[in-house]
Amino acid sequence: MKVTVSHLNEMKFEAKTQNSSFIIDCPQITPVEYFLAGIISCSATDIVLLPKNQGKTVTNLVIEGDAIRNDDHPRKFNTLHLEYSFNSDGDDTMAARWVMASLETYCSTINTIRDSVVISYSITHNGNKIRKNEKMISGGGSKIDMGEIESCPS
Repeated sequence: MKVTVSHLNEMKFEAKTQNSSFIIDCPQITPVEYFLAGIISCSATDIVLLPKNQGKTVTNLVIEGDAIRNDDHPRKFNTLHLEYSFNSDGDDTMAARWVMASLETYCSTINTIRDSVVISYSITHNGNKIRKNEKMISGGGSKIDMGEIESCPS
């Protein structure tokens, strides 16, 4: 994977990937906000694709991320809480497994930071809170076999 970032003017930059490009307009949206949005988007794609591969459908997916950072430089993430809310035609156990598979196995961005960030999550499925402030196991990741999944190229 290769990304090139070029300065345009003032605090605007263009990021070019192998497939596309986008403008980073600081301080409108900071690089850290892009980073957090990337982490959340990575998991969101899993929460759509894992059920799809099982013949299930997810609707009304919203994932909120709340990161707490160091006060001093480097201002890295110390904690990250992800709040998943979605509806599906699967049961609560399946819904929880989709989220856990994303967090523990499939989402590369989350697995990139998991050794240094305390990550927790909550899940609201079909209007019912099924997990609240669960902590992700840190380090290494674990294999949860949900079969092959189609995903955004990474």
